[in-house]
Amino acid sequence: MTDGSLVPARLLVFRVGTLACAAEVDQVREILPRLPTTRIPGAPPVVAGLVNVRGTLVTVVEGWRALGLPPPPSPPTSSLEGALGSTLILELGAAGTRGGEAENGSQKLIGFTVDEVLDMLAAGDHTLEDRQGLPGVDPTLVRAVGRRNGELFIVLDIAALLGPVLTS
Repeated sequence: MTDGSLVPARLLVFRVGTLACAAEVDQVREILPRLPTTRIPGAPPVVAGLVNVRGTLVTVVEGWRALGLPPPPSPPTSSLEGALGSTLILELGAAGTRGGEAENGSQKLIGFTVDEVLDMLAAGDHTLEDRQGLPGVDPTLVRAVGRRNGELFIVLDIAALLGPVLTS
């Protein structure tokens, strides 16, 4: 990416299925263990349900469904184990806001399930390239492609990926 304004300063890298993805750290409010959800009748399949995060109801999206990936293997049967992975609580603000600080309280929280959180990268720890040649991934959901320890990851456009869920 040649436009310096598009290069995020810090990225959180995570895995959804076999796909390594990243989101700008400024959009990540917190990382929680995978939370049990309450299903919402009539919600689209991409929505896992609702969770209560310190008094705030947050819609949780299944990461693999949102990215169009195959379903994960069956979760463990032990109720003590719970579901594996993490729930990222992400902030979606109005267009052009920085760090989720939207004007007039238009910031929204949404959960996104991931299989594993891998790393946090600072500017200079990664190289970003244009989003060309990504088989199996909708290019409208990808801001850039990066490399971490020789492995490719995609920088997700969180607003394009999750914004439609909030409006449905």
